[in-house]
Amino acid sequence: MTARQMKLGAFLWATGHHIAAWRHPKAHVKAGIDIDHYIALARTAEAAKFDLLFCEDAAGLREADVNIASQTSRSIGFEPISLLSALAVQTSRIGLVSTASTSYNEPYGLARAFLSLDHLSGGRAGWNLVTSASPIEAANFGATGLRPHADRYERAREFARVVTALWRGAPGGASGHDGQSFSVRDPLDLPHSPQGAPVMVQAGASDVGRDLAARTADVVFTAAQTFAEAKAFYDDLKGRLAAYGREPDDIKIMPGVAPVVAQTEAEARTKYEELQELIPDDVGVALLSSYLSISDLRRYPLDGPLPELPDSEGMKSRQALVIEQSRRDGLSIRELARHFAGARGHWRIVGTPAQVADELQARFEGGAADGFNVMPSYFPGELDAFATLVVPELQRRGLFRKDYEGRTLRDHLGLKRPV
Repeated sequence: MTARQMKLGAFLWATGHHIAAWRHPKAHVKAGIDIDHYIALARTAEAAKFDLLFCEDAAGLREADVNIASQTSRSIGFEPISLLSALAVQTSRIGLVSTASTSYNEPYGLARAFLSLDHLSGGRAGWNLVTSASPIEAANFGATGLRPHADRYERAREFARVVTALWRGAPGGASGHDGQSFSVRDPLDLPHSPQGAPVMVQAGASDVGRDLAARTADVVFTAAQTFAEAKAFYDDLKGRLAAYGREPDDIKIMPGVAPVVAQTEAEARTKYEELQELIPDDVGVALLSSYLSISDLRRYPLDGPLPELPDSEGMKSRQALVIEQSRRDGLSIRELARHFAGARGHWRIVGTPAQVADELQARFEGGAADGFNVMPSYFPGELDAFATLVVPELQRRGLFRKDYEGRTLRDHLGLKRPV
């Protein structure tokens, strides 16, 4: 047994995280607009004692320049705060975390929405702060184009300060907040959060993103293929906290993991290969192009190496991760695209419950993670498999709770209540 407990998030995404999940014979194609589907997933995760549900968001069609075959179900889905409000009354313990962009919202409205969700759920809400890196989203809000990376983070820093102040009962009176990007006069029309303040989540992994996380975040989602990458990120971010008067345990780092699990390794491999066979090359290559912010990789030989790429204003950390993997593993564009399409650059584990638990335990006990954001390849099948096969194995090893000990998301995560 170990006193330190692994944290687990269930990352919900319509039919699943694999780009071809909607084509799986057991997938629920209309999942994105079926509330009963989401209720069932939430109850499965809560029964398995997951810390939180996570819903990401993009204010535009996902990868709209990708072949339409990949969009059949991935572009259809509820606005996540609305969805989590519905799930709040269908669950009682599990945390409820949603993405919301600092580029296309205003602090007062966003702070009010998340504090409302927090009260509706009894202290289980969390906000995943993103700055948004897609030109498609920018075009939907009257912008002339994507803001430069540094400008997005400058706005995000002020945005986070204002939201935090509102959750603590300010601005107010004649002082209020009058900053470079925002002006806010009144406090919110709600009392303080049942958990002190909604949990703050971050996912940016660039240098400026890590600095923002060290200043403001309670939880950090990240992507890392290898143990060395995960360990380097973990140590770097934890090492930044002292500069802001914080302690290492004030942030929980939860890398994404896409498990494919079955009772035998051969069965797990077959499940994985069946999913991979559902990816057309043009869909995989177009998806990879969109994340690398390059117009079209198909003009290069698909069985050749990834070309040298110019700097972009897009997802810098994810681009660096993908480029590093292509060089490290000697992957062709075709091979890289097929691998990337399965989990968008996140860590994938294929194996038995014991093998999956071994891998998670190694990173957890090796100081490379405080837990994991679980990204099932397709729903409901792979979430069911993880909940019924892997969670009991983690519990048997003393790595994960057998029951909730608190009622709020901060209780589950072992986070301090804000003053």
